[in-house]
Amino acid sequence: MLRQQQDVFACGCQLCIDFLHHYHEQLQRYMDIGEDIGVPDDFTNSEMVSGMWWRHLLAGGIAGAVSRTCTAPLDRIKVYLQVHGSRQCNIFSCGKYMLREGGVKSYWRGNGINVLKIGPETALKFMAYEQVKRMIKGVDNRDLSIYERFVAGSAAGGISQTAIYPLEVLKTRLALRKTGEFKGIVDAAQKIYNQAGLKTFYRGYIPNLIGILPYAGIDLAVYETLKNNYIRTHGKDEQPAIWLLILCGTVSSTAGQVCSYPLALVRTRLQAQIGPVNGQNNMVGIFTDIFKREGLKGLYRGLTPNFLKVAPAVSTSYVVYEYVRSALGVNMT
Repeated sequence: MLRQQQDVFACGCQLCIDFLHHYHEQLQRYMDIGEDIGVPDDFTNSEMVSGMWWRHLLAGGIAGAVSRTCTAPLDRIKVYLQVHGSRQCNIFSCGKYMLREGGVKSYWRGNGINVLKIGPETALKFMAYEQVKRMIKGVDNRDLSIYERFVAGSAAGGISQTAIYPLEVLKTRLALRKTGEFKGIVDAAQKIYNQAGLKTFYRGYIPNLIGILPYAGIDLAVYETLKNNYIRTHGKDEQPAIWLLILCGTVSSTAGQVCSYPLALVRTRLQAQIGPVNGQNNMVGIFTDIFKREGLKGLYRGLTPNFLKVAPAVSTSYVVYEYVRSALGVNMT
């Protein structure tokens, strides 16, 4: 998630470019679809001094919580398909099984911790992003290029993911649990620790970390390509409609997901394991096994519900963010 460090509409010839950058940054705030490997916020100096930055983060966090809660059933079905998916298992059969096994409430298993981790993950990512930016800038007082912001964002994502990754494992295990298996988050953490020790809370960490680079990089590259094509076609003076910018942001985010999804699937399968990881149960082993048995299609199992939740997640985040932003007195700069 990016925000320009310069005032928008600074000069006539840069009007459309600044406008596009600015609204892409705003759109990325509330385009929360439950994937946590995006590039962090980049706030202006005035927002840092005035304290508006924390209101933006709070508005984005609330929007993300509501959005994730509304799309939690699709997210749980995605996780189930990633771990237990087969040719006979699809969205509808998984949905029916969950309803029979645990009732309507079972569709929201794992959502509590998925919402709780938004706060610490966002705060850590923001703080790490600011520190990495300072290291890249050094003594120079300048704007970072898109490539430098990508590096800073990827590093910040890696740092924050390292700190909160045990919560990711808990979220997956809670989403896959059967009725009565765990009494709550604390009980789940204790039982998982007793079964396999502390290392189990970092299963799938490597594919998750590797996945940050293609997701964030492709997201930025696709958006920049779409933006530049629009400018070349319509000229720099025409401001695009907000729906068009939402579409561009959705396409770029989706492209990033498609390219990083096999890593996300392998990560989820590792997170779901109980026994010791060795042989065919490591990252390379799981990847190879899936490809041999199911081909390329197997590496994208669960992608359909992931795509189905994009539109409701984006629209819900957009509406909630706007209402919370207005209530907190945050103006679009």
